[in-house]
Formats: sequence, C-alpha cells, structure tokens
Amino acid sequence: MTVAVREAAARVGDMLADERLERRSRDLGDLDDAQERDFARRCARVELGDAAPDDEVEAVVARVLGLGRLQPLLEDPDVNDVHVRGSDPVWVKLRDGRRERRAPIVDGDDELVELVRRAATRMGRHERRFDAGSPELNMQLPDGSRLFAVMDVSARPSLVVRRHRFDLSSLVELEDKGLMGRGARRLLAAAVRARRNLVVAGGTGTGKTTLLRALLNEVPADERIVTIEDAYELGLEHFAELHPDHDALQSRPANVEGRGEITLADLTRMALRMDPDRVIVGEVRGGEAFPMLLAMSQGNDGSMCTMHADSTRSVFPKLAAYVAMAHTGLPVETTNLLIASAVHLVVYVGIRDGRRRIASIREVVDADGAQIVSNEVYALDRDGVLRAAYPLREETRRLLADHGYDARDDGRAA
Repeated sequence: MTVAVREAAARVGDMLADERLERRSRDLGDLDDAQERDFARRCARVELGDAAPDDEVEAVVARVLGLGRLQPLLEDPDVNDVHVRGSDPVWVKLRDGRRERRAPIVDGDDELVELVRRAATRMGRHERRFDAGSPELNMQLPDGSRLFAVMDVSARPSLVVRRHRFDLSSLVELEDKGLMGRGARRLLAAAVRARRNLVVAGGTGTGKTTLLRALLNEVPADERIVTIEDAYELGLEHFAELHPDHDALQSRPANVEGRGEITLADLTRMALRMDPDRVIVGEVRGGEAFPMLLAMSQGNDGSMCTMHADSTRSVFPKLAAYVAMAHTGLPVETTNLLIASAVHLVVYVGIRDGRRRIASIREVVDADGAQIVSNEVYALDRDGVLRAAYPLREETRRLLADHGYDARDDGRAA
C-alpha cells in the first residue's frame, strides 16, 4: 500500500466520521452501506486527485470501509479460508481443497493489528477490544464469514477468516458433491423427518456445519427452530421459505469490565423457554452439553448439534466429559444413560483423498454401565465407498420406513 493511499484513507475516514456525526446531530439517519461507499469513493477521488487510477481509489475505500487488501480475498468465490501471519505472504484454502500462497495484505505486523481493530470497531455487532489485555478476537463479518485474530500471546499477530457459503443447502446437493451415497442420504433425511436426535462429528473444515445446514433444511416448514451458536454460521435467514419460524441465538463474551458474558449453556437454557420444536447447537464443546442432552431426552426430539471428534465412537466419551464440565456430579453410568436416551444417530464427516466424505453413521442402542452400546450402520469399505454395515434395529427401521427410508437403497448389493 502506497503512502498516498494510506494518508488519503486516514483523511477519508475522518470525513466519514464527521459526516456520521453531522447527520445524527440533524436527525437525518445514518447512510446505508451503498451510500457510505459512494461517499467514501467521492472523498477518495478528491483526496487523490482526478488523475488517480481507479485501483488506488478503491484501495482507499477498502481501507476505510472494508478490510484493505484482505477484501479482494473475501470477494474471491474460489477462496474458502484465509490464513494471515503478520506481514508474511498469505495462505488461502480454495474450495477444491488446494492451498495457495498469495501476496501479503499488510506491510507490517502493526498494520495487521490496526486492520483487526478497524474490523472490530466498524463491522461487529458490538465494539470489541483487540490489545494486550484482550489478545483474541472472534467475530462475524457482514458476509457471514468468521474472523479470528490473536496477538501478544502469539509470536506475531495472526488472523484467520473462515468463509461460510450457503449455496449448498440440501442433502441431494451434498450427495451430488460426493459427500454420501443415495442410501445414506435417504437414511439421514428420514431420520430428520422422524425427529431423531443427531450429532454431526468431525474435524476442523470437514463440512460439519454444511451437513447440519442441509439436515435442517429437511425439517418441515411448520416447525419452530431455535439455533444456538458462537457465531451465526447456519444462516437459516438465507432459507426463510424453509424456516419461517426460527430464532437464532449467539453467545457473547464479557465486556471490558468483565461483565455481561452469555455462554452457550446460558443460551441453551434460554432456548428451552422459547417454545422450540427443535433446538440446534452449532457446536458443542463444554457444559452446554448437559442442558442440550436434557432437552433431547425430554421432548425436543429432532434436535441436532455438531462437535469435534475423530470418529463416531469417540463422540460418547467426549459428551460424557462435556457433561462433567457442567459440574453435575453425575456418575458416569448415569451420564451414559442420559446420552443413550438422548442421542439416536451419530454421523462422522472426514476428508478422504482430498474430498469431504461421510465416513461413518452409528446408531445408539443403549447404555451398559461405563459403555455406550451402538452399531455402525454405515461405514467405509476397503475401497473407500460408504456402504451399509450393521443392520438398523427393527424398531428404527420401521420408524424410518414410515418417513421414506427404503432399506433396499442401503447399498449392500452395490
């Protein structure tokens, strides 16, 4: 970034701030996003001169209203994730799974800190600090992407942006993309319609949220959904015709005085008072597991969540550990009885040969002391093809058959 662009951006930022104050003092109302961008563009043209190239003008606008040289990466339809470490070259993860090295987006580490602070001030729902006293920032950008930044506790300031796309919205589309076959797709669709409680597990970036969103879009339109998330990623508002009656809740960190924190566990308790048909927890990773499991086992059938795990089987001890974090004092046998009564199916999503794939679907059967009894009903064969494995329980098979699942589609003969 040239000195001229940097200096012009500072002056345009002051002009925009003055314009906002002037309009508010005269009760004229704030400019919308398009109007602010036009205002900033006109000011940038004045500051740089009529002969200035358009790319310099847009660089000023991006610095004032957007995220500077990060903005083009966020507007690139092929970019999924962006990893920034100080003023080093940037690494991006593309939609096809490839990684590429791109030019730096800042000229110095201090400029990256300034960029994050600007995002926190102008783009977040609430103004947030980013300094030595608050060395991490987790926020949602206007396009739905999640920005996470860290400083001071890291060797250099770093920023990660994970983009969330809403173009894949159905199980059929995910089947077409190779995430699963016909049998698994019809099993999951029937499970949602039959109001089975589902846990979607997997590692980072494996497509858990995408699959959960597609599962949600199988929910009948006359049902009320309440979602609970750290950042709004499920995007039910993008599918308003599918979910006309929904509420989305988001956790909140403490303010600079250390007050006002709202945790996922708090939101889970709130959600149960909002008359939901289904409660959806975007990602379970702590004490919120206990009220969520209670909700699943006490009438909110059809609820779902995601969590990090390395297999369907490892979900059960992790859930037990999360319940323990709620300081319930429950013995492990009682915790396992709660898990077995609450969770019906666990789906594991992984990456195989560079592609996102469902690798396992497990049916929960019962609890036996310190163990959860379960059957892996879908698993990858030696060729990496997802096929039916252990048969569903007869009770489950009949229930899912009533909601469109045909065991002849399970792929045993394929």
